[in-house]
Amino acid sequence: MPASPSLPPLIVTIDGVAASGKSSVSSGVARALGVPYLSSGLLYRAATLLGLEAGADLSEAAVLEALHTHPVRLEPLAQGNRVWQGERDLTADLHSTAVDHGVSVVAVLPGVREWVNAQLREVAPPFVAEGRDMGTAVFPQAPAKFYLTASPRVRAGRRAQERPEDVDAIEAALIRRDELDRVQSAPAPDAVVIDTGPLDLAGVIGAILERVVAVDQG
Repeated sequence: MPASPSLPPLIVTIDGVAASGKSSVSSGVARALGVPYLSSGLLYRAATLLGLEAGADLSEAAVLEALHTHPVRLEPLAQGNRVWQGERDLTADLHSTAVDHGVSVVAVLPGVREWVNAQLREVAPPFVAEGRDMGTAVFPQAPAKFYLTASPRVRAGRRAQERPEDVDAIEAALIRRDELDRVQSAPAPDAVVIDTGPLDLAGVIGAILERVVAVDQG
């Protein structure tokens, strides 16, 4: 969907709590708009993975050293992002339990956050940006901002369909993750908050597209 000549290239931000469906929704919205989407979460996960593989303690200095030694790049595609370290595709390794447990620690490190934000800001719009603080810290100028939420139980049930893990254990981990992410992840004052619990994927995507079209048409 091309932007009006009188309007700047469109940036759509989709933030939200862990396992609220941000990636699937962002990919669907991006495909409908014909633009790429950016997954900040994959970059944080890549930083965590490289820190773990280096045997690091996940301190800021150790993680930044791993990123300096083994540079990575995000490939932003509408159908799904990939993260590369040279010719190595890291994507399949970014959703391991070990990375799940470490990413909240890494994501609050100021130096790592600066690195992730710099990577994202290098991409020219239009695009859909997905993460925790895209609409507040990274792209505050975005004209279309959304924040996805759902109860921990609903999110745990969805994640259990993707991984062979106990729903109760996933729910407990998500509650802990919410506490760690609370400072970083909050809706922008001008964001539309959507509870994804009672909606299917198509319903969430449709609700966002309806508002994006109105914004893009001025």
